[in-house]
Amino acid sequence: MYKSASFRYRWAAEGAMNDVLKTIAQRRSVRRFTAEQLRREDVEAIVEAGLCAPSANNAQDCHFTVVQDSGMIARIESWVLEEIGRSGSTALQELVRRDGSSIFRKAPTLIVVSTDTRSGNGIVDAAAATQNMLIAAESLGIASCWIGMVSVLSGSTVVADHARELHLPEGYSAHFGITLGYGESSRPLAPERRKDRVSFLGEGPDS
Repeated sequence: MYKSASFRYRWAAEGAMNDVLKTIAQRRSVRRFTAEQLRREDVEAIVEAGLCAPSANNAQDCHFTVVQDSGMIARIESWVLEEIGRSGSTALQELVRRDGSSIFRKAPTLIVVSTDTRSGNGIVDAAAATQNMLIAAESLGIASCWIGMVSVLSGSTVVADHARELHLPEGYSAHFGITLGYGESSRPLAPERRKDRVSFLGEGPDS
């Protein structure tokens, strides 16, 4: 039986949420950070969450570059801005203008997630690892934001030069970035979730 559902998070009710679900529900994209650098043990815990992510055929083909040097973060940002300028994408260029040409928002830590360009599942594996790290950061009280614009580097004519500076294995290119730090201001309010995005097929015991 086909059933369209106006889905409601039952586990979000007071007292009905375990710690994992609570962390998922609370996470927000944060784009304003203090200058305080993260502790090494916290960054390692976040990266380990990425290493624990599933990958197609257990390829474990994601590479993680942790950047905590502000000069290098600015350099990577310049690469992204250059590629967006060359791309001809009005949508990306408008996003850059809206953000004041600041993609990483002076975050003290950046993680670049890269994959093997020869893998047909690389971007999926990178997405799974990125989400794991976002949730891990939230659990540690660390603000984060997923930076999808980094993916423009994978199509760059100088991708090998970028890979060399990021210390990537041969044949790898960057897909995503994660900015990390301590939030400068209060946490953004949760946006209202769109309705009618879930369908159930068949009847469960609680239907």
